[in-house]
Parts: sequence; C-alpha cells; structure tokens
Amino acid sequence: MAWLARGEEKRCDPQQVLAGARSIIVVALNYWQGEPEAPASPGVSGRIARYAWGNDYHDVMLSKLEQLSEFLAEQGGRQKCYVDTGPILERDHAAEAGIGWHGKSTMLIDPTLGTWFFLAEILTTLELPGDAPQPARCGTCVRCITACPTGAITEAHRLDARRCISYLTIELKGSIPLELRPLIGDRIYGCDDCLDACPWNRFAVVSREAAFAAGPATRMPLRDYLGLDEAQFRALFRSSPIKRIKRQGFLRNVCVALGNVGNRLDLPALQRAASDPQPLIAEHAAWAIDCILERFPLPGPGREVAS
Repeated sequence: MAWLARGEEKRCDPQQVLAGARSIIVVALNYWQGEPEAPASPGVSGRIARYAWGNDYHDVMLSKLEQLSEFLAEQGGRQKCYVDTGPILERDHAAEAGIGWHGKSTMLIDPTLGTWFFLAEILTTLELPGDAPQPARCGTCVRCITACPTGAITEAHRLDARRCISYLTIELKGSIPLELRPLIGDRIYGCDDCLDACPWNRFAVVSREAAFAAGPATRMPLRDYLGLDEAQFRALFRSSPIKRIKRQGFLRNVCVALGNVGNRLDLPALQRAASDPQPLIAEHAAWAIDCILERFPLPGPGREVAS
C-alpha cells in the first residue's frame, strides 16, 4: 500500500488537490442489502464482503457526484470529485462533517446507517457552512475488536492492516502468509466480521440503490470459480469491484477458502488449478489440496484424484 505514502502531502492539504478549495462536501450512500441469499448452485460457497455484492460503488457514486458538481458549478464553484480514488482523508472529513463517528474498528458509524455505507467527497471553491460532528457512542463496547478473526484490531482505533482479511484478500498482491490462511476461513473477498458485530447495525435498513443488490456471480460454488479463464473472469465481474484484484488474486483467495472449508469433491478443480500458468494460483491450490487431504485422507497409498 505504498500509494498511501505517495499522497501524504496532498492528504494533509486539500489546497494541493484543488487550488482555492474552501469546502469539502462529504456524502454517504447506504449499501446494506439484508441477509445473503442461499448459493445459486449446490457446493461449498465462499463469503464476499457486502460492499462487493453488486455493481462497483466507484461508478455508481461518481455519476451521482457529477450531477451535484454540475449544480455547484452553476453557483460559481470549481469542483473535484473523489470516490475512494484520490488523496483524501475521507473518514476524518466525514467525522468532522457529522456523517458518523470513528468506531473502535476504525470504521465510521452512524446511528441510523450503522457501518453499511460508502463515502465520497466533493472539493469545491464555494464557501459553505459546516456541520457539527457527532459524539462518539461506542461506550465500553469492544465487540468489533473481539470479532476480528485474525486479531487485526490490536486496540481501540488501531488496525494492523497486515493481518486484516480485507487487506490480505484485496490489497495484498502476493502470497498470503501461511499462518494466516486458516484464519481466513471461507472469505474470498474482504471481511465483514467487525461490521457484523457492531450493535449499531441493528438499525440498518435496506438500501434503495438497486445497483448494490447481489447477483449470481457472487453466489457460485467455490470450485466453479476455479474454471474461469481470463476472459470469463473479466466478463463475470466486469461491473463488480472484484475485478480490481484480477483473476490471479481472486482465484488465490478461492483456493485458500477451499483449503479451509472444501472437501474431496473440490479436489479435481484444485488439481487443475495447481497446474495454472499463474504461479500464485498454483501455489495456493497445492496448499489447499494438502489441507483437504489432511481432513479427508484418501484410501490407499496414492493421493491422486481423477479429474
């Protein structure tokens, strides 16, 4: 995540992003879709973070921001719009603007939306009145800290990204550390455990934005994902944020999940993946095969599986 350091000066000074900026408008968009549906087909399935169930939020929110930016331009402003794509301390600005408060998981919390919302910003040269921040309402609750499968939330408001499953399955480009693979469980893109644990989420309501609803691509059996070639992967996830980790990153995650929750029926697909031209996929597939055979030893001296 070296890109964080590259934008340090701009993050601390919005004037370096938009000369003459006088206000930052922060918006939140609810993406909560209720409880997940059953998998579309029989077979071991994996978990995908709720924010990635539907269409890519970058595209959905940017079109909305651009409409607002056009209105501000009519009022004489110059604007820059960002949806998690620029050097903006979005959670800090959102807290200052009253969108929510910093939870102990480092996620922003709103009493009506819980934690299930995206943030986006518009920098503008217009001077607008500011909103008051919300008081922190976490109290003594530490459910998000104790819920983290890898212990990545080391203390209140402090996250070790190197252990976070969202980092491991999305931002990390290489091999997932061996000691952390079993802790990932059946998660194949991101993790919602600290969000699911938050008591404020009991007030969440289903989003009116239909673009965030889950499609069949996120409910396939894990072994079926392993059959995707490059073209099929791009077609399946062309509108999804999952496309950003590319085929090799996603299939790496699928292999780890199968190593944790798969069974003998998944071995043929994993053996084919173990011969994948991408070394990252092949290595994690071989690890998954060993894990499954440890749980479900094959009879006889051989360990070969018919494909």
